[in-house]
Amino acid sequence: MSEAARRLFAQECRFVAGAASLDRLPEAELPEVAFAGRSNVGKSSLINALTGRSALARASNTPGRTRQINFFRLADALMLVDLPGYGYARAPKREIAAWTGLVDSYLRGRAPLRRLMLLIDARHGIKESDRELMKMLDAAAVSYQGVLTKIDKADDLDSMKAEIAAELATHVAAHPTLLATSAVTGAGIEEAREEIAALAETQGLR
Repeated sequence: MSEAARRLFAQECRFVAGAASLDRLPEAELPEVAFAGRSNVGKSSLINALTGRSALARASNTPGRTRQINFFRLADALMLVDLPGYGYARAPKREIAAWTGLVDSYLRGRAPLRRLMLLIDARHGIKESDRELMKMLDAAAVSYQGVLTKIDKADDLDSMKAEIAAELATHVAAHPTLLATSAVTGAGIEEAREEIAALAETQGLR
């Protein structure tokens, strides 16, 4: 891991805001890296592993629990953004539509958003709900990067990586590098930190 990435993730990361509506979004003052994926894909666990904090982002055994956009400030360099999971939720359809619209508006209109990290469960691969998001991101020219999660539980990781990388390569807004991670074993965490730290550095921040 580079010295810049090591220094960045050694610094304080703290929760700063939870927004359930556009008017509650915090001021756009730092570059932002957002994390999205199907419910129960392991977003909170990955954010905790990246920042080295066991309970920064709240992990839940109940899919669809997170219904707001949560912002975490990493030093004075970057904002990590935890988006509500999609594809499953025990909630009224009206409520689901409200927070789906919130996420869509954030992704299309948030100026400091540098990249969306699209989390994909290594056991299951890309699903239709992922493809719907990828289509929207392509159309809106929002850069996104595939991140496999739970690789410690995958039966045939090499085959899954090849399949997902091939599909991502057909999308104009997808980053060419596919990351593979495990919040349990720590595999791929340093590589993910490198990618994220580089996004802060492009803004002249350390």
